[in-house]
Amino acid sequence: MQPIRVGIAEDNLDFCQLLQDYFALKSEIKVVTVAHNGLDMIHILPQTGMDVLLLDMIMPQIDGLGVLYWLKDNPQITRPKIIIFSAFGQEEIARNAVSLGVDYYILKPFDLDTLTQRIIEIFKGINEIPVTKHNNYNQDLEFEVSRIIQSLNIPPHFKGYSYLRDAIIMTSKEPALINEVTKRLYPLIAEQYHTTMHRVERAMRFAIETAWNKSDVQILHNLFGYCVDDKKGKPTNASFIAKLSDKMRLEKNIRG
Repeated sequence: MQPIRVGIAEDNLDFCQLLQDYFALKSEIKVVTVAHNGLDMIHILPQTGMDVLLLDMIMPQIDGLGVLYWLKDNPQITRPKIIIFSAFGQEEIARNAVSLGVDYYILKPFDLDTLTQRIIEIFKGINEIPVTKHNNYNQDLEFEVSRIIQSLNIPPHFKGYSYLRDAIIMTSKEPALINEVTKRLYPLIAEQYHTTMHRVERAMRFAIETAWNKSDVQILHNLFGYCVDDKKGKPTNASFIAKLSDKMRLEKNIRG
């Protein structure tokens, strides 16, 4: 298979270099162009063929939304698949971007292995975001789950961060999964990340231990209530996932 041609529009020079160095080690991805502002990317798009564009939302001269509006106004330009980078506090910008036809968004900071997986899925048409009102809940859910996990001081580069995030999202949408953690949930996540269910379980366990050792006790009490007890110890993977997925469903019901 030919490598996926990727363009990067990102104003952080160090982060750009990190992405280029990382993708240089991946045979399935080839970086074909880099721009540090939206105006340069607009000039590049008609001249450089790319399969996937990684687009930061906040850039000088013309921002990510400006690039998306330009693509909308110039339908003669071959449009690549687009993954946007957004951060907490940029939820409205991300929603506007989705309405302009982006294929996926990912929250900073993120795990580079996860980004690679998303690029491959988007290129193959596996994981695109349908732009519908119904999907607003899915967008809010991913933002909120990521926010909570980060509030627990679980570093985004931990594999357990990605596994727990996806597990909470899956069980929020399909509560029955929490009763089949080892039979269905672990295998689903393992298949998604091309690993084993035992590694998924261990990575989750390590991430939860990190949260319990590093997080503020009050934050733990607010999220887990009676589960925070020195005598009871840390929650199991299933208990951790169940508690947070219950919280997500409750908040959805409150919001309507």
